[in-house]
Amino acid sequence: MNTPPQKPQRETAIRELRTITVFSDLPEEDLAWLVERMEEVRLEAGEVYAREGDSIDYLSVMMEGEFQFQKTSEPGAPVFTARAGQVTGLLPFSRMTKFMGLSRAVLDSRAYRLHKSHFPELLQRMPVLGQRLVGLMADRIRETTRVETQRDKLMALGKLSAGLAHELNNPAAAAQRAAKSLREAMENVREASLRLLQHPLSNEQRQAIVHFEREITDGAWDSASKPSDPIVQSDREAELIECLEEHGIGEPWKIAGPLAEANADPEKMDALRALIGDGVFGDALHRVASIVTIFGLIHEIDNSTKRISELVTAIKRYSYMDQAAMKEVDLREDLDNTLKIFGHWIKKGISITRDYDPALPLVCAYGGELNQVWTNLIDNAIGAMRGSGDLKVRVCRELDSVFVEIGDNGPGIPAAIQSNIFDPFFTTKSVGEGTGLGLDTVSRIVQKHHGRIEVKSKPGETRFIVHIPIKQPKIIRPHENAEELDPAAAKEEV
Repeated sequence: MNTPPQKPQRETAIRELRTITVFSDLPEEDLAWLVERMEEVRLEAGEVYAREGDSIDYLSVMMEGEFQFQKTSEPGAPVFTARAGQVTGLLPFSRMTKFMGLSRAVLDSRAYRLHKSHFPELLQRMPVLGQRLVGLMADRIRETTRVETQRDKLMALGKLSAGLAHELNNPAAAAQRAAKSLREAMENVREASLRLLQHPLSNEQRQAIVHFEREITDGAWDSASKPSDPIVQSDREAELIECLEEHGIGEPWKIAGPLAEANADPEKMDALRALIGDGVFGDALHRVASIVTIFGLIHEIDNSTKRISELVTAIKRYSYMDQAAMKEVDLREDLDNTLKIFGHWIKKGISITRDYDPALPLVCAYGGELNQVWTNLIDNAIGAMRGSGDLKVRVCRELDSVFVEIGDNGPGIPAAIQSNIFDPFFTTKSVGEGTGLGLDTVSRIVQKHHGRIEVKSKPGETRFIVHIPIKQPKIIRPHENAEELDPAAAKEEV
């Protein structure tokens, strides 16, 4: 249970306050004035100092121990810690009125605190201290923003990583399955080849078998000859099984599938059978079917690894790894790479309409940072459509700049809050889903590129339009060949 606040011992409190930087050089009478109006609070480890929603009325000076502050409504939110030697709580000119989370003593703690009713006299009596406390408040705001921004980035990174992992897992699993099946197929072709070698074949017969194998394996990758309808493929397979059974081929169901997939010609099969005889025909077809299976598995591995390579290339280009920060970038390529990163969510029911200006020039920009803009806007659009809808991406030239428009057919943004959506910490998402820093980050990155962003929204249509100059203003610094520049021209260019 909390120990009731008590008046601090005057000399001891003055001596302790001098160990705190902001109070260390204050006159004795000013420190005495503070001590007379302060009260001392003590908490044991685990005790609650304040709960979320409680009124915040005191400036607190931590003398011993440690306090932690955490939002009870957001279990995963960052924890802010106040330790011995820090000034925390309410500060002059702060607009906080209530605790935003649970405040608890982690260690046995002791603090001096000053009620806010004394702030006006404090500022008038000790303006230097007032300035220092305002500086502390600015530092606290920066630290809070930094932590929240880091959390926002980690949330975005986690979401992208999960989607990318899912996208990589599919082709990786397919390649692994194909590799395992390849072992079995190799064993089958080895056994079929051994059986075939046991037959006394003429050179002409061997050449006929090899020629038939080549025709079949080449036909396996001829997309024009492949039936797109699985029912047609199934009917072809059933016909082959019936034909093979008529010729006494053992286990025809094992080889009918690969032969049907390779679009085996029954007439050519009959011609081969007539040349090599019924006794050899079965072993030859088993070998051919095994080879077709091997080629199919190799093709599957090739496609799977190619997809993995494409995703790795996309994420590398997306992050502008190993590249200069400012460079000429192709916005169309960057947008496509960003969309690839969101492939997992887009596949679930979102259609994409791309409208890219074919003559779009390269834009001088920080490519990695602009990709954060596209990531946030596309993520918001997908979230607004709840995984199902139309995503529109448009890129066009506009005089000396380009504009990128990202739109969705979600419910829209209410007109009453449209003017606030770029404000820091403003969010319409549920607790724990967003920090309200995504669009603030977007706005700051766009401003860094001397651009602007606007939003147009109504029910069923929301469009974010980003305008970016094609060329960034050149900044001439004194140490960069200033002596070679005409002074008047340099001044004008700066």
